Amino acid sequence: MHPPGSRTADYDFALPPALIAQTPAERRDESRLMIVERESGRIRHAQFRDLAELIPSGDALVLNTTRVLRARLLGHRDSGAPAEVFLLRPSGAGDGRYEALVSPGGKLKPGRRVRVAPELEVEIESVTDRRTRIVRLISPLPESEAIARFGHVPLPPYIHRADMAVDEERYQTVYARENGSVAAPTAGLHFTPALLARLAARGVRRADLVLHVGAGTFKPVEVEDPADHLMHEEWYSVPDSTAQLLDATRAGGGHVWAVGTTSLRTLESVVSADGRYHAGSGETRIFIRPPRRVLGADRLITNFHLPRSTLLMLVAAFAGYDLMMAAYEEAVAREYRFYSYGDAMVVV
Repeated sequence: MHPPGSRTADYDFALPPALIAQTPAERRDESRLMIVERESGRIRHAQFRDLAELIPSGDALVLNTTRVLRARLLGHRDSGAPAEVFLLRPSGAGDGRYEALVSPGGKLKPGRRVRVAPELEVEIESVTDRRTRIVRLISPLPESEAIARFGHVPLPPYIHRADMAVDEERYQTVYARENGSVAAPTAGLHFTPALLARLAARGVRRADLVLHVGAGTFKPVEVEDPADHLMHEEWYSVPDSTAQLLDATRAGGGHVWAVGTTSLRTLESVVSADGRYHAGSGETRIFIRPPRRVLGADRLITNFHLPRSTLLMLVAAFAGYDLMMAAYEEAVAREYRFYSYGDAMVVV
């Protein structure tokens, strides 16, 4: 007999397709907010802008300031047939090389090119051990400018439409700075400059970090035992100022609020057993799931996640499996909007 929450099938739930948000709310902070209280098990309902009244002075709000690349490059092969290159991450050498997914994979062998625009071609250089490609961008323009001009917003696969002008702004947090993600840290999409200003005026501290979100964030767990799942790696950076601010917050009796699973994964990668934080950067493959005890944050703001996903398992580790699945059942019953452009939850 396995404990509840220890098997992948435990994270299945029925979600009507109509609840998968295809477009953002009219205003970022008008999304609904479910408030889940771990100690009492109580579930309450509010709007995201009410968050300003939930976070006390002296607490710290941890934001992931990564910026989403226009990572989908749509073009044509030499034959004129359509092709796509999905940039996953730069090689690190600053030479225009990226790890990428390509389609159609059988046609785009090393040496082939995809013509995206007169000023941008992509050459397929090699195939990696995990069947992705190493590609090289060829353009007279600076690399970042070519991607920004000719790339498309990498909307998640469950948004069944092409990207539109609205996505350029709305699939990006208002505090995004460092280019590097191929998916948005979606809990942060609900914040507005006005809401951040209200929180600051209340004495809520802001702590920034970076985790560049990879495409693996959407990969479902396909094995029965989550321990057998190969976790994707993501690059993070936590500056000294953030580590010191979070240590000072806890020393003063305040709480650390992680905005999103990406922030929590980063915090959990740099926190020690005594609850202190350590600055640094690198790649993390951390997989947070029950029965792991979460040390990196005291509160969690998050969206509603896919069944059988590592993100749902992370939230269950933070909130408790039974309470989290009950919250999801209520979210479906009350017709909350799910996934990237959907509504939010705060676990306190």
